[in-house]
Amino acid sequence: MMHNALKRLSQHQFVLGWLLGGLVFRCIIAFWFYPGIDEAYYYVYSLHLDWSYFDHPVLVALTTGFGTWITGEVSQFTIRLGPLILYTGSLLLLYLTSTHLFNTKAARLTLAIATIIPIFKIGFGVLTLPDSPLIFFWSASLLCAAYEFFPVIGKHSREKLSSKPNSLYYNTPHPKPHTLTPIYGSYRPSYRLALLGILVGLACLGKYHGFVLGLGLVGFCLTSPRHRCALLSPWAWLGLILFIITIFPIWYWNIQHDWISFTFHLSTRFKPEPEVPQQGYNWLNVLVIVLSGIAYLFPTMALPMWWVSLRSLLAQFTGYSKTSKLESRLILWVSLPLVVGFTLLAGYHQILPTWPMPGFWGISLLLGQQAQQWQMPSPLGGHKVPSRRWVNRWLKGSAIAIASLLLFVLLHITTGTLQKSGHYALLGGFVSPKDDPSTELIDIQQLRQGFAESPVLSEALQKSSFVFSNGYYISGIVAMAISPLTSTPITCLGEDMRGFMVWFQPEQWLGKDGLYVTLERFQELTDSYRAYFQDMQEIGTVPIRRAGAVTEVFHVYWATKMVKPYPS
Repeated sequence: MMHNALKRLSQHQFVLGWLLGGLVFRCIIAFWFYPGIDEAYYYVYSLHLDWSYFDHPVLVALTTGFGTWITGEVSQFTIRLGPLILYTGSLLLLYLTSTHLFNTKAARLTLAIATIIPIFKIGFGVLTLPDSPLIFFWSASLLCAAYEFFPVIGKHSREKLSSKPNSLYYNTPHPKPHTLTPIYGSYRPSYRLALLGILVGLACLGKYHGFVLGLGLVGFCLTSPRHRCALLSPWAWLGLILFIITIFPIWYWNIQHDWISFTFHLSTRFKPEPEVPQQGYNWLNVLVIVLSGIAYLFPTMALPMWWVSLRSLLAQFTGYSKTSKLESRLILWVSLPLVVGFTLLAGYHQILPTWPMPGFWGISLLLGQQAQQWQMPSPLGGHKVPSRRWVNRWLKGSAIAIASLLLFVLLHITTGTLQKSGHYALLGGFVSPKDDPSTELIDIQQLRQGFAESPVLSEALQKSSFVFSNGYYISGIVAMAISPLTSTPITCLGEDMRGFMVWFQPEQWLGKDGLYVTLERFQELTDSYRAYFQDMQEIGTVPIRRAGAVTEVFHVYWATKMVKPYPS
């Protein structure tokens, strides 16, 4: 009994170690990493709370605003408090799902894999993006689905697959209980289908990817004769009703705004640019997305993920699998539609490499189970499988390489270690600030300080009726910088206004004085705004420095009395 208690304690220590260790590492990145373009824009979401938004559903506004509301501070760290906490919960939910579907050993390996992968760590667990609430409720939905579709009545080991239920094995404690595999009872639809409707709805409130999750669960039931009865059960219909109620903020807001969010995501953003020649399907773009995804996942993790996905998919048709076909089928149905769908979509239209990433989150369950299989000797005594030492080296080596690379990138972004003419440059530096894409990340503390220390800019902030820029992401950066200094509203007047075209009406600034803030590379656009005001005069600049060198300059203009609405 004492031995079993120590075993359970060590398992808990392992899980807590990975969860807390990963949280500390992510907190370090969150504290020092300057806010991204989208993050600053989502901060403006939290200033305009609504049922939903032009780009995304409501939850990203709540997760972004959470830290600023409870601390009263606006910084890159506080806007990321929500994702930092949610991702820790997502990892725990993923661990519990693997424990239920497979065993504790596989779950521990899955937890390690999901903690190590860089795009998961940063994209889901540090940056305040819609992916953070999406992955949390995605994980909760998958756990609920695992308990619903695979009710456990006992456990057996892989070596005992042929044993009968009344054998001595089932009455004797197993020497390695963490390697036992669940025995599932007959399926009967339960109340969890109703709960699943709520959880999938909450995933949709995180990001529209959640709808694909719901369709994947339906696809699993349709292709599993054992679970097909779930679709016609009263619990499923109740779940559908609860799903519709849960996504009320999405359809209510879209009804009020002519369905512009759905139109944007399903049509507008995929329309070709005017006067750009039409091209056929481009397989090269598909290859680029695949290679970009491998880089985001890190090759030592991405290549095994692709391999285990294809292997598990093939097993669904060949009948050969070292894991249960139904377990794998559930995971594949909620994962591959996103991975394959967005990858193939890249041949028609440019997409972001991050769009398929939530699909790989589910595939980490399959890789964790496969890693556990690698550690087990072949039951047939045939080919030699990788040993426990090999798997440990694979995980430790990947973790060290990824952590070192991330910290080096963070060091360069904050201190300019690769920057020419920088105080901390290695070997004199390798890239000039103007050619360094990392300079697009702005230190909002410097921008805030520039406004605060300039009497002219401080006075202009207080006198102006509104602040505006030519880009929605620039408005987000400026909003984060000036929020503690003034309550003056900030908007965007440009070709791509995103949510600002909903939050403000063009006519409301007529006759009022504004403050125009832009980056140096967009100064030539200033003349395009002069027709909308009686006069525009530059009143100051705010240089942003890194390692002693100026990497960006903000130009500030006083715009006197708006004479016509923008656009006109």
